[in-house]
Amino acid sequence: MELNVKGHDPAYAYTGGKPFDPALPCVVFIHGALNDHSVWTLLARWCAHHGHGVLAVDQPGHGRSSGAPLASVEALADWVLALLNAAGSKQAALVGHSMGSLIALEAAGRAPERVTRLAMMGTAYPMKVSDALLDTARDAPLKAIEMVNAFSHASMAAKPSYPGPGTWLHGADRALMRRVQAGQRDTNLFHHDFTLCDRYASGMEAAAKVRCPVDLVLGARDQMTMPKQAREIGQALKARVNTVDAGHALMAEAPDAVLAALRRALA
Repeated sequence: MELNVKGHDPAYAYTGGKPFDPALPCVVFIHGALNDHSVWTLLARWCAHHGHGVLAVDQPGHGRSSGAPLASVEALADWVLALLNAAGSKQAALVGHSMGSLIALEAAGRAPERVTRLAMMGTAYPMKVSDALLDTARDAPLKAIEMVNAFSHASMAAKPSYPGPGTWLHGADRALMRRVQAGQRDTNLFHHDFTLCDRYASGMEAAAKVRCPVDLVLGARDQMTMPKQAREIGQALKARVNTVDAGHALMAEAPDAVLAALRRALA
């Protein structure tokens, strides 16, 4: 589905295999750094086939959404709210992974009356990135992709439930990140996204304004955003904490447990 977001280039949103209906309770899925809507396939399809209108977005400059990447988490939060306007949805549940969780948090703080639920997956605040990884992302992004894939996965292969037996998680994620990186000719997108995470400093202020129920979904073996790094923001949000046996790429590594956590969050 293509949406004409006011003030921006056209944006793409995957709708979970069903036409988007703004009359249904809306769920917006927001991906992390150097990812796109495809990381949400299982969760988006479940929601679309169980009474929700689904928008699994490609952020500007990522995947099928055209235009330049936006300059801050705050700008992306405003873009998400503008996207809701374009879709004709007054309210939505926001689900974000990693960088996307910061965007969801900021949007929920900016427009608390519009956000019905907030689910932050693989999250931390502050989401600081090491100088070594930032430098590698700037100077040798393909090498940085290899590093992040090593850090993000706690197991070598997907479970039989999703996306299928024998799937090579590292290879699939590496291919996705390389494709998204190559799709942006004017910007080193990997370094850009990591810098946004590292610079975001308004999390506690946003948390103080959030009014909806909040769930954190954390990977017990996450080396990118370790569970202890989400403790303070979780307390500020009075969040329910769900821990799954996975690394940072928890939607692929523990699909059934993550889906169960999302179902609780949306109930």
